[in-house]
Amino acid sequence: MATTADIRNGMCIDFKNGLYSIIEFQHVKPGKGPAFVRTKLKNISTGKVIDNTFSAGHKINEQRVERRDYQFLYKDDMGYVFMNNENYEQVTIEEKLIENHDLLKDGLKCEVVYHADTETPLLVDLPMYIEFEITYTEPGVRGDTSSTNSLKQATIDTGATIMVPLFVNTEDWIKVDTRDRSYVERVKK
Repeated sequence: MATTADIRNGMCIDFKNGLYSIIEFQHVKPGKGPAFVRTKLKNISTGKVIDNTFSAGHKINEQRVERRDYQFLYKDDMGYVFMNNENYEQVTIEEKLIENHDLLKDGLKCEVVYHADTETPLLVDLPMYIEFEITYTEPGVRGDTSSTNSLKQATIDTGATIMVPLFVNTEDWIKVDTRDRSYVERVKK
């Protein structure tokens, strides 16, 4: 059993009948009164972020999680099929465990987070940046430059829709940040 002195970023704890990951924390020692720890916790299953304050020395139940390298193979009616890169074992994962599942490409290397005690998959982490080809977007107009903040919709090769700057055209390759689905830059292919 850990205490608030053991808290660190990325630590997983059992809190209010759910698994939460600590995003950030701050030890506070006010002039008057006892010390406490202010935290931001992310629910692993829902992705919801909450604020919570623990009193100093409060006991917390740390949970052990493991990150394993997998490769996305395909999607079928049972879910998304991933292959373990070490032993080539295949596992099917439900759509609700994959944030931004519409950005998955065949052969993409991902990390699957497992609860170490129960061996159940908790979530799938996509790489931070993925390159895509634009399959359709409205054509750019002469004079559109990268200095404008105007965006337009574009469909990428997985079928997902993201917002891109006006100068991006069909068949361009772009880099996308998978955390917030934002355009990063054009890439040369």
